[in-house]
Amino acid sequence: MNKITLTADGSNTLYNETIGEHYHSKHGAVQESIHVFIDAGLKHAINSFPDQQINILEVGFGTGLNFLHSAAYGQENKIELNYTSLEAFPLQVEELESTGYNNYVPKDIWDGLINNYGKALQQTVQIIPRQHLRIVHSYLHRYETSQQFDLIYYDAFSVQHQPEMWTDEIIAHVCRFLKPGGIFVTYAITGKLKRALKSIGFSIEKLPGAPGKREMLRATKG
Repeated sequence: MNKITLTADGSNTLYNETIGEHYHSKHGAVQESIHVFIDAGLKHAINSFPDQQINILEVGFGTGLNFLHSAAYGQENKIELNYTSLEAFPLQVEELESTGYNNYVPKDIWDGLINNYGKALQQTVQIIPRQHLRIVHSYLHRYETSQQFDLIYYDAFSVQHQPEMWTDEIIAHVCRFLKPGGIFVTYAITGKLKRALKSIGFSIEKLPGAPGKREMLRATKG
């Protein structure tokens, strides 16, 4: 069961009663998504890979908030995004609608996601011109692809509630899908995660965290 919850910045999130954790920070769902994944992730990737489309792999589609902000930024800045998101337990479209995230992005992006959500779980769809989405209904450890991505949004539940998503083995597995120079970004930062990434040739940056977190992590593949 998922319960709608108000966060500190006035935006909603869902509380997953099975996992025992919110999908987004209780200190602010929208501001966390923008701070971690847009400001520290997407903008950095665009600077690193200029004049081309950006290929994103997200771990944890959840409510779709990171995609909505990414598509809005891509639309505003005329950047083509190919967005692939892994989700082992897809929400119902009614749960996405309950979040009220339509108040934070342009109407065409919101309508495009809601109207194409079911189709995106089956194939790649163009949500709006130049903004493409594919939601892969799969566990991360079972996911395989020959595609190489520019950017990974790692937005799994925390290590306290989903430790299997933060093992050295699963981090090495997902990072195989990044191209050289590709970027891994997440809201979390632990010594174990830093060591796992360094052991597979990544350089590590500690960045200021979103409200409620002192630091976050960005890493670049060597």
